[in-house]
Amino acid sequence: MKTLYLDCAMGAAGDMLTAALLELLPDPEGFVEELNGLGIPHVSFSAEKSVKCGITGTHMSVRISGHTEDEEMENHHAEHHHHSHSGLQEISHLISRMDLPAGVAQNVLSVYGLIAQAESHVHGVPVSQVHFHEVGSLDAVADVTAVCLLMDRLSPDQVVVSPVHVGAGTVRCAHGILPVPAPATAYLLQGVPIYGGAIQSELCTPTGAALLKFFGTKFGEMPAMTPEKIGYGMGKKDFPAANCVRAVLGQSAGEPVCVLSCNLDDMTGEEIGFAVEELEKEHPAEVYTTAISMKKSRPAVMLTVVCSPEEEERMVKAMFRHTTTLGIRRSEQVCYRRSPEK
Repeated sequence: MKTLYLDCAMGAAGDMLTAALLELLPDPEGFVEELNGLGIPHVSFSAEKSVKCGITGTHMSVRISGHTEDEEMENHHAEHHHHSHSGLQEISHLISRMDLPAGVAQNVLSVYGLIAQAESHVHGVPVSQVHFHEVGSLDAVADVTAVCLLMDRLSPDQVVVSPVHVGAGTVRCAHGILPVPAPATAYLLQGVPIYGGAIQSELCTPTGAALLKFFGTKFGEMPAMTPEKIGYGMGKKDFPAANCVRAVLGQSAGEPVCVLSCNLDDMTGEEIGFAVEELEKEHPAEVYTTAISMKKSRPAVMLTVVCSPEEEERMVKAMFRHTTTLGIRRSEQVCYRRSPEK
């Protein structure tokens, strides 16, 4: 199975993820030209070689009107310019004007929707009232679009993400000084394994968190896999540890599956047969029954459903809906498929 593993030992940002995935392509230069041809207003991409702690990788530079986001923000503050802002509707209009495959455009909107939901929760306003600073929003749209295009180009069967290093200390935002991880980042990373450390800096940005949350199919240690290509996406800052996201693309030994099972001793054979038929309509990998004996040698049936991790929640609800069980056991296993005969 084609597996992409993202090593986020130094967090993640949109430009770092873009650069790491870019190094996995056979023609990275051609892809950068493709990005520049998308027509994102005032935005230009350039891939630059970067060395961190002796490791050579790529830094993806996104410039707005010829300046990086940091330079633009400094100019705005120094000159006291009025800051224009964009809402989610304006961002959606901008994305619709780009020449993107339909699936990629939908993914860009979905990722940006996650960011808007996080900002809505943090600031206590409806999503429709969330506004992004024009410079920051263009930078984020550029990063999100690039990563969504790269994911579409690489088309991994699964994306495994390491526990995410978020950093420590505080970060200065438009609203003041906030703790690391910033509130929007913390909201996005709910349900994701994260950790801090001695590095006093924001290592994971809201854009990076949203991309990891959207594309990650599993969070944890690197699975057993045979690497085929490795990419290093470098951040801007220098730390004692190499400031990069490492992307490993290769083949894993098997396909992860969820095994759900329950014991039934108060349903007739006809009722169990009907339940199996209804569960099969949900199209899991497999549904089967096993004859078992329970307390006092009472005959019973164990119902088992094998499904993908993404289907787990739906299949659990279906099992409760079509059986009388009071509880369902769950385990994770690996499925090996027979290779076609040559």
